[in-house]
Amino acid sequence: MPANPSANFFEIGIDHPAHDENIGTLWRSAYQLGAAGIFTIGKQKKRQHSDTVKTWQHIPLRSYNNFDHLHDSIPFGTRLVAVEIGGTPLNEFKHPERCLYLLGSEHTGIAPSNLSRCHHVISIESVRKQSFNVAVAGSLVMYSRWLQFAGNEPFNPGNIPN
Repeated sequence: MPANPSANFFEIGIDHPAHDENIGTLWRSAYQLGAAGIFTIGKQKKRQHSDTVKTWQHIPLRSYNNFDHLHDSIPFGTRLVAVEIGGTPLNEFKHPERCLYLLGSEHTGIAPSNLSRCHHVISIESVRKQSFNVAVAGSLVMYSRWLQFAGNEPFNPGNIPN
């Protein structure tokens, strides 16, 4: 666990998402795995009718116009972590206590000029093709984070607030 658990937070988002379904799936996974919120760059999204747990009532969805808007809004002491092919393998990465995870667009990834402005770039290992569906990639990153920070304790769903 981090030295100060109350300082431990994260959000996750997609840079110019192509499909609304991926935003909805990421939103639900983020709620399930303890995110403080999710965000998109370049696309606004409203709640999804298939959201049966009403995730929108529990964690916010923020929208940024562009990468600069996101970058200028990063909370003090928070690290921006890009998830992109060619980064540090996820199984070797030490997640920062305070961070924003940025997933690339399904079609174009994250622009190299924006990658260079991130504090870390991580990638997800795989047996075959390196590219995962964006919502799946985000879920894997958040699960890795959960394992790192809370995985040493037995999972007890009764301790998680609704």
